[in-house]
Amino acid sequence: MKKIAVFCAASEQIDAKYVAAAREVGALLGSMGCALVYGGARAGLMEATASAAKEAGAHIIGVVPVVLEERNRVSGLIDEKIRTRNLSDRKDIMVQQSNLLVALPGGIGTLDEVFHTMAAATIGYHSKRVVLYNVDGFWNGLVALLQDMAATAFVRGNLDDFLVVANGTDELKKLIEEA
Repeated sequence: MKKIAVFCAASEQIDAKYVAAAREVGALLGSMGCALVYGGARAGLMEATASAAKEAGAHIIGVVPVVLEERNRVSGLIDEKIRTRNLSDRKDIMVQQSNLLVALPGGIGTLDEVFHTMAAATIGYHSKRVVLYNVDGFWNGLVALLQDMAATAFVRGNLDDFLVVANGTDELKKLIEEA
């Protein structure tokens, strides 16, 4: 069974189009027989992805920092819980536990996860790719910045080796199949 990590927002104040996209990704993972590896919060795009994945038959793995448990913010959808001391451990475990990492729209925490994963790939800790799921052009500005950085030699290696953009579920499905 492929394990797909999903990085995304836990905010409850997100436009409905992003919630719908998160549900599409969750449903896709379940329909493909994948396990979802995610941050385990019961809010925002995290809960939307997990809910749709669970409904479609996916195994749900929550990588949960202690602070979420202390604040009673852990999702009830989790089949397997991996406890972590902090956010740094959470990122490392999510990378270790997954075949592919997908970033849905998100905020600073999601950016931290994306950059952490890419930085580790550039120096050889792993060879996994991050997929930016580009809902309504959400990631276009970041992609342009990263391409400029690569063009001016501020990115070590080939950017395409550790980052790819998916503009819909068909593209994402193909990337999951290749992982």
